[in-house]
Amino acid sequence: MANTPQQHPLIAHKISLLRDKRVKPKQFRELVNELGVLIGYQATANLDLIETKQVESPVAPFTGVKLKDEIAIFPIMRAGLGLVDSLLTLIPTARVHHLGLYREHSTLLPVEYYNKLPQECTVDVGFVVDPMIATGGTAVAAINMLKEWGLKKIKFIGLIGSTFGIKVLRDAHPDVEIHVGVIDENLTDEGYIIPGCGDAGDRIFKTL
Repeated sequence: MANTPQQHPLIAHKISLLRDKRVKPKQFRELVNELGVLIGYQATANLDLIETKQVESPVAPFTGVKLKDEIAIFPIMRAGLGLVDSLLTLIPTARVHHLGLYREHSTLLPVEYYNKLPQECTVDVGFVVDPMIATGGTAVAAINMLKEWGLKKIKFIGLIGSTFGIKVLRDAHPDVEIHVGVIDENLTDEGYIIPGCGDAGDRIFKTL
């Protein structure tokens, strides 16, 4: 699937604000939420619709439409929690299932610590949300979990991705749509995106 960054002046403007180390946690959270709405809006553009029964407007009857599929949001904890409200603003009927994964600092490999998915998958479309795709390992692991659960259609929404991480995710899951605000070229030896915005989880939850 295509995974180009979302070219929009508001996204570019807000990403620049997000990167600034002087931004306080409250404003950082607000920017994450605003960017999630903007990127999420574009990521939902190809959702399927079905007709509803005819209803009356104040002027005349009409046949409306509604979303066809059962949709769920899958935040990768903890930073992904910052994007949940963004997606719920767009799709208030969506379910939310939390996925607990962290990157082990010495190996940079993902470690699963929380998974309470129901036994049966009854979701048609899933949005995996995490502000950053750095090495790509955590995103790949989360999507592996969902595919093993039985989910067929998955989209990933992030704010900033690295060239390396995007490639890792794309190679592992070529069927997954990837929607990010911007792609940065490099990573530090510790796996942080350059220039990135630092540790998004720490900045969201003020645990610097």
